[in-house]
Amino acid sequence: MSPTDLIALCGLVFAAAVLYSMVGHAGASGYLAAMALVGVAPAVMKPTALTLNILVATVGTVQFVRAGNFSWRLFWPFALGSIPFAFLGGSLAVPVPLYKRVLAVVLLYAAYRLFRVPAAAGAVRPVRRPVAVGCGTGIGFLSGLTGVGGGIFLSPLMLLMGWADARRTAAVSVVFILVNSVSGLLGHLSSVRSLPREIGLLATAALAGGLIGSTIGSRRLPNPVLRRLLAVVLVVAAGKLFFT
Repeated sequence: MSPTDLIALCGLVFAAAVLYSMVGHAGASGYLAAMALVGVAPAVMKPTALTLNILVATVGTVQFVRAGNFSWRLFWPFALGSIPFAFLGGSLAVPVPLYKRVLAVVLLYAAYRLFRVPAAAGAVRPVRRPVAVGCGTGIGFLSGLTGVGGGIFLSPLMLLMGWADARRTAAVSVVFILVNSVSGLLGHLSSVRSLPREIGLLATAALAGGLIGSTIGSRRLPNPVLRRLLAVVLVVAAGKLFFT
């Protein structure tokens, strides 16, 4: 990786970590988009994104739990289904062309969710545990397969179904992302050998961004304009994955 590409990648990782951590995400889809734009090899993308996810989600977990927004009762049914299936998804070796296209679809969906800023939530209603376990199973498998943490799927689902308000959704999502990312990386532990030499710099950028974003996000929601700017980056990255 050239010095110019490294500087650009660190900047994009930092920006993604700030914005994503504001809403209780760890930024995996942003990191994957950044690596796609810079031209990082697909074999490197998944373990790198999961590693950065674990770091940022750990910071976010501490911030949101300290703020009193986390609900164990809401979290554990989703995690019960997701953890083993994130491990399963992480253990699968997907052909590079298929991986790039699946990832492109995930990035497009993430862009859609970022661009479509959710409306204010109505009355909160409880989620049935079998439904939560089933949702966690599907999200966990896709998370392990692609290298995302799953928050980009869980958060809009929880808000759409009225299972939690925005702040609690963010807190549950960030812990969900943490356990999924750990499980997905353990499922393909040998892929850690593919981490780039620059992982230390990328981790520093992600941690700095995650600390700033989660500090802000645990107290107030981010600017919709920033979310939409990141959505544009995700669309461009998805296009590059589709056509290269």
